[in-house]
Amino acid sequence: MNKKKKIPALCADLGAIIEELDARGELIRVKSPVNSKYDLAGLAAKFEGENRAVLFEKVKGYDAPVFIGLYWSRTLLADVFSRKEAELPQYVADCIAQWQSMPVPPKVVKKGPVLEVVESAVDLRKLPIPVHAVNDAGPYLDASVVISKDPENGVRNASIQRFLIVDKDTLAVNIDEGRHLGLYLEKAKQRGESLPLTINIGVGPGLHFAAATPSEAAPPDTDELGIASAFHGEPLKLVKGTKSKVEMIADAMYALECEITPGELLEEGPFAEVTGYYATRAPRPKVKVLRICHRKKPVFHTILSGKEVYNSVGLLGEANVLNLLKKQIPGVKDVFFSHGGCGFYHAIVQISQVRAGWGKQAIMATFAAFAPLKMVTVVDDDVDIRNPSDVEWAMTTRLDGQTGILKIDNVFGHGLNPTFSDYIGTKIGFDATRPFPFGPEYDRATVKKVDLSEYNFEVQSKKYVHP
Repeated sequence: MNKKKKIPALCADLGAIIEELDARGELIRVKSPVNSKYDLAGLAAKFEGENRAVLFEKVKGYDAPVFIGLYWSRTLLADVFSRKEAELPQYVADCIAQWQSMPVPPKVVKKGPVLEVVESAVDLRKLPIPVHAVNDAGPYLDASVVISKDPENGVRNASIQRFLIVDKDTLAVNIDEGRHLGLYLEKAKQRGESLPLTINIGVGPGLHFAAATPSEAAPPDTDELGIASAFHGEPLKLVKGTKSKVEMIADAMYALECEITPGELLEEGPFAEVTGYYATRAPRPKVKVLRICHRKKPVFHTILSGKEVYNSVGLLGEANVLNLLKKQIPGVKDVFFSHGGCGFYHAIVQISQVRAGWGKQAIMATFAAFAPLKMVTVVDDDVDIRNPSDVEWAMTTRLDGQTGILKIDNVFGHGLNPTFSDYIGTKIGFDATRPFPFGPEYDRATVKKVDLSEYNFEVQSKKYVHP
């Protein structure tokens, strides 16, 4: 049996992670040639949710392989960090809390793998960028980490955006309302400047988590890249840009040095988003690519909209809510962002009640901790929050329709959710906890726990006849 290596040492380098997954038997290698338009994503979807990632070794028309699936299983993701799945949210919350109290800034080094090849000409069409869904507008970068700087004070920001490839050196980007990148772009516009940025493709999960950390946990005046250092156990390594004032990730597979000129727009969309719907087509900022840097043997990284987003971006929101609720609400045990809620929109909170009224208090605190949420369900500590049937049982047997539902109208939410037109909609909280103090009428029926090793079993074999 292969002995698992300790990661966070591997956490900064996606190439090392791929090698380790392969050694553990947690990597599916697709040997057959595959078309990057539709077929790659369609085949990846067949493996979505498995405790193995996928490497497409031969992508038709391209030299580099494509990697997908690192985030679609929490079991796999927890394994990367050498932790149990149940420990993952608390581990993420602890790393963010460590950064908040004792930040370790990134370190700029002279050389890094991403500078092994500096292309003399920009041609995005040479990268194996997939077209995922059948109605997508074209190839998209959807797992890249953007680094930008506040034009006023130089504070760095990390974020994950979607980029449509328009031509060989041009992208169109969607920037969600309230993101720091949009704030920086507005500041650049007021100063009459373009906004430089780098797009880093093929990075480790520590940096991915840093880029996905909610703004509630990482204010605009903080360098979010330090969050990656907390996951790595050492400073994140950066290299200076060759044409940009913004740094690149030293261990990235690819890095694109870019700039946005405020006011220049291109049509972007549709794109199959985390909601399971197509994001609309609209004029959005134009991004000019000035240079492409990459490793000698790069691997292109993409994600499949769905479970990969639920378990990466959603996990960070979940960790932030858990961290904040434990400070504010007595008895909070755990938080889960359900997959049915797209990993963004439904938080289930487990609480050990200490007095009446804290269920609704937990609902309000959860909404405040993560703005994209649409629904919050609070349950007692005898309910398995990762089991949809158990949560539904609590809602149908403990939720009082007269007093247990909290409705908030005309509040800010997530613009990709079609029920939040222009980012404004209605949020609903469900207090599915037992009335406090507890009465015996809400005690769960139980059976005695027995040890199967104390009993002998026999199963009668029966020949199966096909009908």
